[in-house]
Amino acid sequence: MDVQPLRPGTPGPRQGPRRRDRRGRGLRWDLIPPHLPGYRTRRERFDDLVAEAGAALAERFPRRLAHLQVLVEEVPPSDPAPWEEASVLLGRVLPPTREHPPRVILYRLPLQTRCASEEELERLVRQVLAEQIGSLLNIDPEDVDPDAWAG
Repeated sequence: MDVQPLRPGTPGPRQGPRRRDRRGRGLRWDLIPPHLPGYRTRRERFDDLVAEAGAALAERFPRRLAHLQVLVEEVPPSDPAPWEEASVLLGRVLPPTREHPPRVILYRLPLQTRCASEEELERLVRQVLAEQIGSLLNIDPEDVDPDAWAG
């Protein structure tokens, strides 16, 4: 088989990633700079909120919650467990097993749709976390995070 080099001016295979530089105006960049609040998505802000609230509660009970995992899912599963109510779940606690440490799962979309502002969302996330951790530790939720119910 004879391989011939390409003649100048003939199209060949593309080299490197495809770029969007049509009409020679330069490469595109983000519309919102990173220092403005709109740069981060609602999902990213929610994940940060849950991580901060979970870390604060883990510091409050360092020995009992040392291996606690706080997870975020978009929506709850459509088939609730037999012991759960048939209403929309905001969170769920899974006790420890041999394979997994204790886990608390928060459902992002049901929590966000119930809140009109970021402050309400923060309060609701803290309340749901306190309820789930309270059921895990057999403590009243008000004792887990008294600030969530203050005000």
